[in-house]
Amino acid sequence: MKDHIKLLRPHQWIKNLFVLIPAFFAARFSLLLTDGALWYALFSFCFAASAVYIINDIFDRDNDRLHEVKRLRPIASGAVSVRSALMVCAVMFVLAAVLALLVNTTFVVVVGIYFWSNLLYSFYLKHISIVDISIIAVGFVLRVIGGGVAADVPVSKWLILMTFLLASCLALGKRRDDLMLNVENNGLRRSLDGYTIGFVDTSLVVLSVTTIVCYIMYTVSDEVVLRMHSEYIYLTAIFVIIGILRYLQIAIVEQASGSPTLILLKDRLIQAMILMWLSSFAVFLYVL
Repeated sequence: MKDHIKLLRPHQWIKNLFVLIPAFFAARFSLLLTDGALWYALFSFCFAASAVYIINDIFDRDNDRLHEVKRLRPIASGAVSVRSALMVCAVMFVLAAVLALLVNTTFVVVVGIYFWSNLLYSFYLKHISIVDISIIAVGFVLRVIGGGVAADVPVSKWLILMTFLLASCLALGKRRDDLMLNVENNGLRRSLDGYTIGFVDTSLVVLSVTTIVCYIMYTVSDEVVLRMHSEYIYLTAIFVIIGILRYLQIAIVEQASGSPTLILLKDRLIQAMILMWLSSFAVFLYVL
């Protein structure tokens, strides 16, 4: 049972908290207590993601056995059979579909696009440099759009841009770690042929700066100031800047950006910045 749970990669479900972002920014976070739609949306993405992870692990099991870390995955290690994994995958798919239907048909379309685009990523698109990180970033954007649909709030162009930029930055950090592990020498990910450490580092800086500029423009825009009834939202950019700088430090200086999820779960400074960002934003939205 432990290996089957590990197969689902529940620690990766934290990524799906992006579903809650539209409700948070729209000051409608109370919907978590009064409406089940956001919970349905959140877990629909969690189960859909797990189904994709399982399919990817089945497809990549031979290559994973040659990888320093991935060889320990349940299917690659032989702890879970392919047949058993397919059964779990089917259950995850059904659960994701049922929960999506409980939200509304528009949300079903969003989750469907997420699922099938990630299947294309697993089978083909992950081998094309730049396209691979773009698909990952689009997956985060779809989470945000899905959250907007579930909460019945509009998703601003700023939020879509910032989500895409930040997710691209995180995906590039992972590619950098792959390059440092010399995974490309084993031919495990063909897209790495289109990357070098220099290119990735430059791209990380460009995307990081663009993300920060986009966030600052968002916080000082008349639209946001009027909607949030506060002229001090721009102060939250301090925590965003420090958090992004810390991530760059982890990626470029410490060379340990292989798993953005584990960084979030373990790095105290990034956790502190996220907590302070959320707290300050909550004060400006709900108190002042």
